[in-house]
Amino acid sequence: MGERQRDQLSKGWGRQGIRHLRRHLAQGWNVLLMRGPGQIEFWVIALMIGICAGLAALAFRLGIAALQRLAYGTDDLTMATVAGHLPWWWVLAVPIMGGLVVGLVLDRFTPDGRVRAVADVIEGAALEGGRVELREGLASAAASVITLGTGGSSGREGPVVHLAGVISTLVANRIKASPVTGRELLGCAVAGAVAASFNAPIAGALFAHEVVLRNFAIRAFAPIAISAVAGTVINRLRFGGMTEFNLPQAGTLSFYIELPAFMILGLICALVAAALMAAIFRAETVANRIMSRTGWPRWLRPTVAGALLGLIAIPYPHIIGVGYEATSAALTGRLDLWTAVVFALVKAVAVAITLGGRMGGGVFSPALVMGALTGLAFGILATSIAPQSSGNETLYALAGMGAVGAAVLGAPISTAMIVFELTGDWQTGIAVMTSISLSTALASRMVHRSFFLTQLKRRGVHIAEGPQVWLPQKMRVTAVMRDIGSKTAPSADLLRNMVADGQMMADTLTLEQALRHFDQSGGAFFPVVREDGPTPEILGAVYHIDALRALNAALGEAAAEQHG
Repeated sequence: MGERQRDQLSKGWGRQGIRHLRRHLAQGWNVLLMRGPGQIEFWVIALMIGICAGLAALAFRLGIAALQRLAYGTDDLTMATVAGHLPWWWVLAVPIMGGLVVGLVLDRFTPDGRVRAVADVIEGAALEGGRVELREGLASAAASVITLGTGGSSGREGPVVHLAGVISTLVANRIKASPVTGRELLGCAVAGAVAASFNAPIAGALFAHEVVLRNFAIRAFAPIAISAVAGTVINRLRFGGMTEFNLPQAGTLSFYIELPAFMILGLICALVAAALMAAIFRAETVANRIMSRTGWPRWLRPTVAGALLGLIAIPYPHIIGVGYEATSAALTGRLDLWTAVVFALVKAVAVAITLGGRMGGGVFSPALVMGALTGLAFGILATSIAPQSSGNETLYALAGMGAVGAAVLGAPISTAMIVFELTGDWQTGIAVMTSISLSTALASRMVHRSFFLTQLKRRGVHIAEGPQVWLPQKMRVTAVMRDIGSKTAPSADLLRNMVADGQMMADTLTLEQALRHFDQSGGAFFPVVREDGPTPEILGAVYHIDALRALNAALGEAAAEQHG
């Protein structure tokens, strides 16, 4: 065979191989769309989602830092020091301009002018098959970058988590994922984003399970862990393996003698966390009332909040941004007692104004700041009372940081991991876990489980009570009704007579409302009508037994998912 013939044969086999590859890829894509991903395919998708979520979190963080350098000439690590030397009028003007832009963005791209964050992701996992709002999520991310870059006093984890949810939603919609698969994809995205934000792979995986999915299903653990590792790698490619905070020395603990002090600290941190959450909700209520009474446009609300923050930042620049400089100062003991107390009080006010004013951002990082300041103040007092049997006051700052953060999140396990991975100090676990456990236990009784679940409850979404409560609220009677004219439905004449007697259900009723109506009336079935026109249009009939069967099946599926 000549050289020319061999070249032609090689090219023919090459073209044929490409055609075979394309055909196999197309067949694999069709199988993925029709049957859903298998285990190996799902792990590959989880890896890709983790990478994309990590990149999104990295871009979000770098965007905030770039805007802070543009507005203040520095980033969050030295914000308070640098801002304290800027002209007062500039410190006042920057948050006002940022609030104005945030207000215009949210007014244009969201129906309610509200930033989407962790609570919306929890709602999407429970009620929307793992999907979140796309356009509103992108607008919220943009608004939060502007907020944190121009003086807002909040955290970056809330919008990052929702931005990760946007990524998983796009994937879930593309492959037509089932609700179970959609939730697992959402968990993967959240794990990758949190791991990339905090350089904390263990905490990222646990956060996705404990806070968002609210279960530890074994089938979801491997892909979520893969995504968390992928997000961490993205972070470390940019920032290296450094922890967010560098402690000057390892914490020391006089066992048995000092543990009661950490128990007291946990109870105090629960009160601090509850006060912080109450302040945010109170600010939200007051702002809603003012907007309703004055008739101001929605875009003005973040602008006014920005003006208030600017006024506070003139004497207290530590409130600007995420607050890493204040947290680092507390963890290294560079603040005195009075300064720590004042900083904590002012920070709480600033966070309430930021979130109540709908400027954007999350609540977890501010909770860490509040906890570190509270713990340091308590530690200074505790070590001064019994200096011979006490460790370093910075150990109390570390425990306080975890205790307030866990109480706000309602997530003691993932918060403890975040604290350990942020600081790299694993030697003080008993002290930190003691404070976290008591703080979470007390705070969960003062609010509705956590900040996020309380947010949802205030909107009428009751996730905390479990699927037996929110599943009937999600399902509609139209999903279980028997269509009119079908063999198993009552006759049309009987249904019309019942409607004429006022015995009917609207097609907008939830299963929970329908079951309550069945219990009160004792009826076996009712017509389902659409009431758009002058006369009700009969769509079918809903039977009590069908509603109960549907609810039982949904509860069974939820239990199988959580324990699968």
